[in-house]
Amino acid sequence: MAKIRIKDIAEMSGVSVGTVDRVLHDRPNVSPDARKKVEEVLAKINFKPNIYASALAYNKDYTFYVILPEHSSEAYWSEIEEGVKKAVEHRNDFNINVEILYYKRYESEDFISKCTACIEAKPSAVVLVPTFPEITKTFTDKLHASNIPLILLDSYIPELNPLSFFGQDSFSSGYFAAKMLMLLASDDKRIAIVKQKKDGKVSSRQQENREIGFRNYMRSHFPNVEILELDLPLDVSNEQYSELLEAFFDEHEDIHHCITLSSKAYLVGEFLLQTRRSDVKIMGYDMVPRNAECLRKGSISFLIAQHAFMQGFHAIDSLFKYLAFKQEVKSVNYMPIELLSKENVDFYHRTLI
Repeated sequence: MAKIRIKDIAEMSGVSVGTVDRVLHDRPNVSPDARKKVEEVLAKINFKPNIYASALAYNKDYTFYVILPEHSSEAYWSEIEEGVKKAVEHRNDFNINVEILYYKRYESEDFISKCTACIEAKPSAVVLVPTFPEITKTFTDKLHASNIPLILLDSYIPELNPLSFFGQDSFSSGYFAAKMLMLLASDDKRIAIVKQKKDGKVSSRQQENREIGFRNYMRSHFPNVEILELDLPLDVSNEQYSELLEAFFDEHEDIHHCITLSSKAYLVGEFLLQTRRSDVKIMGYDMVPRNAECLRKGSISFLIAQHAFMQGFHAIDSLFKYLAFKQEVKSVNYMPIELLSKENVDFYHRTLI
């Protein structure tokens, strides 16, 4: 069958080429009668436009704002940034710009400042790691009022009405983590959870939900195992971390297995390697390089991969498809829960499909 041109559709409909173009791109200034004629012809010939070519010809600029917590290079968030950059590179035929804003994780005024800057910039869409629930809701309400699409990472909060969410099911992840840890610690009477806190709070709702899932499994399957907590403050020196860990393990010599619910399992793993404490093993999250090295050397038993790179990539690419191609976006996109050990860590890849 010969290729159908817009000119052909115009002749068959009895309207101008400009009218057909406006109908195809769902633009205004088309009379109901003319629109009906064009749509009848499109249905008759089963017309399927080349969406990619159409979007490319439209040559629109897209500016996406990504709002993340400030972080070190050895963090889950760095992988998200790499995924964001890869998505822009993947769509290099189009005019996509990404601006990343960093907020101080426990400072509400700084978060408000970054959100205000984002609103004032009038972006095409926003990717957000939420924090401070009430303040975040105020910001996302403004986005919705301006018809700016929103994608959430890290924590799924339905009341923020995001277009989509990319991340793990935190409860299931914590439940799974407990199940895997107790394969090693089934004979232990006590285990430990190591947390990083500031002013008595962990850094995200995601970690809170992981702990809920973890404790749910323990109550159901190991109700007699005592769970101790060790809080490590944020932003202190390695020497201070070592002192806190030394004191904890000296006081609790029967603790042989523990878990961290953040991406910094290496804080404990490196301490164990330096002090040659081979009787203690830990489990943690995220394939950051220092975690992976501890896994290879044996101080970390398992890591749960979050696929942060995938989250960053798909967040940007989904927004682009939604805006440029008018494609629907799945509302909740849970990343796979993968368990990494020293035997398979070197085969872990940043899968995009």
